[in-house]
Amino acid sequence: MVSQTAALSAPYRALVVGSVKEQKLVDGKPFPLVLNPSSNFDLRSAEAVASALSNSREWLEEQLLWHSAILLRGFPLSTAQHFNSVVEAFDRPELPYVGGAAPRTNVFGRVFTSNESPPDQKIPFHHEMAQVPEYPARVLFFCEVKPGEDGETPIVLSHSVYERMKAAYPHFVDNLEKLGLLYVRVLGESDDATSAIGRGWQSTFQTKNKEEAEKRASKLGMKLEWLDGGLVRTISGPIPAIKTDGRRGKKVWFNSMVAAYTGWQDSRNDRRKAVTFGDGTPLPEDAVLGCLAILHEESVAIPWQVGDVLILDNIAVQHARKSFKGPRRVLASLSK
Repeated sequence: MVSQTAALSAPYRALVVGSVKEQKLVDGKPFPLVLNPSSNFDLRSAEAVASALSNSREWLEEQLLWHSAILLRGFPLSTAQHFNSVVEAFDRPELPYVGGAAPRTNVFGRVFTSNESPPDQKIPFHHEMAQVPEYPARVLFFCEVKPGEDGETPIVLSHSVYERMKAAYPHFVDNLEKLGLLYVRVLGESDDATSAIGRGWQSTFQTKNKEEAEKRASKLGMKLEWLDGGLVRTISGPIPAIKTDGRRGKKVWFNSMVAAYTGWQDSRNDRRKAVTFGDGTPLPEDAVLGCLAILHEESVAIPWQVGDVLILDNIAVQHARKSFKGPRRVLASLSK
């Protein structure tokens, strides 16, 4: 089941390939790749883990290119500080969360909460920040508190989604490739923790000044329309909905179409108006819901364990969040 490259242990024999029952075999490769600590190497501290990852960085990058997602499991990691040391071990510049929709709070260093929306809300599949021109190359998640029930972070390979959508809805996909997508969202002034898209405009643009917000929005390819009651409408696009992953030679379903159409709903937003074709015409609901079904069918959802680190290539992989019960604390970090 394991690829020839991944079957080799990492440099210094610190990491070994493992498995979980939820993995899928896609194009002959396990998705995601699971790595465990080697019994022949002393990895009893977070510092030792960070050092081993840093020493194995080139090998890990090769595996991420090959598998698109890596799950680190079984390592002595338990705090945001530990996770931050893992993030820094990869030596990639941080991407500030400017222009994103999720309510989040910085926890430590380059680490922030993944999404503070209520546990009963599902977060649909999406590429991180696909609705703005500058998006992260890497998304890393860390489980600090295991969910009481459910709460997985499903992942899916976007080239598989593109291939199935092209076969099932060829006319729709052709139009999407020609026109791209237009995203519309109404933001309040402050964050709204009751909504999965409740990030206020001051947090979104990291300023309380409207003129500065307009400048920063412009850099993100957004137009702002100021409304009554401290609200602002953001208009992004047209933005390409399908990209070519040049490193892998595949077309990928790189957009937030399903997330916006099914999830951008709150007291300020109507999900059916949240995303359209790039020329403003409505999307056919059958194709959007067909895409949603494909995303679920192709996805992998691995239950979280404390200390898990999930590393995603953001151009190749979409992620989501299942609703949950009980405590759950999953942290995140974005890298260029």
